[in-house]
Amino acid sequence: MLSRIAESLYWIGRYVERAEDTARILDVHLHRMLADPWIDEQTACRSLLSVMGVATVEPPYTSARMVGLLGLDERNPSAVTGALAAARENARGARETISAEMWECLNATWHGLPDARRRVDQQGVHAFFRWVRERCSVMTGLTDATMSRDEGWLFLVLGRSVERVDMTARLLSTHVGAGGSIPSWLTLLRSCGAWETFLRTYRGALDDRHAAEFLLLDRLFPRSVFAALATAESCLRDLEPEPGRAGVATEAQRIVGRARTNLEFRGADELLGDLGTVLAGLQRTCSQVNDAVSRRYFRQTGAVRWVSEVAV
Repeated sequence: MLSRIAESLYWIGRYVERAEDTARILDVHLHRMLADPWIDEQTACRSLLSVMGVATVEPPYTSARMVGLLGLDERNPSAVTGALAAARENARGARETISAEMWECLNATWHGLPDARRRVDQQGVHAFFRWVRERCSVMTGLTDATMSRDEGWLFLVLGRSVERVDMTARLLSTHVGAGGSIPSWLTLLRSCGAWETFLRTYRGALDDRHAAEFLLLDRLFPRSVFAALATAESCLRDLEPEPGRAGVATEAQRIVGRARTNLEFRGADELLGDLGTVLAGLQRTCSQVNDAVSRRYFRQTGAVRWVSEVAV
């Protein structure tokens, strides 16, 4: 497979996941602001910007401004609309590899963004975030249903999995920064689409230990950090059909394997006691994996950075 095509597929996976998860994080942030009138808006918004890697924005820090920067800014590939536009642009360069249904989904989503943004004033921003989540879920379903399980699919799923680890860690970081509580865990689990599955798993016993264990360590829930790391590790292994006689073949496999092992063999109580450090380490892991994958497979171009400059 051409390096250019592999890189486009990798970033399609990352950008679609980024758009969906950023919409989820912003939705959680706004719901928390509405549910708890004692939260200081400027402090909460500044904390969210820091978690999302945007540290250069000057005051004032308001929810409306956060939605504009992280949700509706088409020039910023770390924002919801910017990520969808970037995914569509990468899909244009890989039209011969992705299915027609996938291209039509991304293209229709991109063309539907202006109408969706106009409806924000009429229906509210939560309806916009729900529409984004639905469109990204359609894209994910079409990817799994229409692509052969070849190298192209492996690169796309690898990108999706790396981004999912990063964004789930960022979502959990918003909870840590807000001083976690039971209502906060409830909102967070619902934002991940995990609430009903969590209830069936733990029989309704909602506490810090169970919620953190589910989102970090659960092997069966696809949005857990452990499940996403395991998927990324599987993709990297399949991309190297001859691993050799000792160890693993690539630096990316070593980085992902260490991160998975660090989670797998630590207890939930230990993780909860050091949650902030664990989440920061997971975000560093995703950056290191991205650099290692870019050096290994995308030799013609430089790696695309996660955080871009945000115009103020």
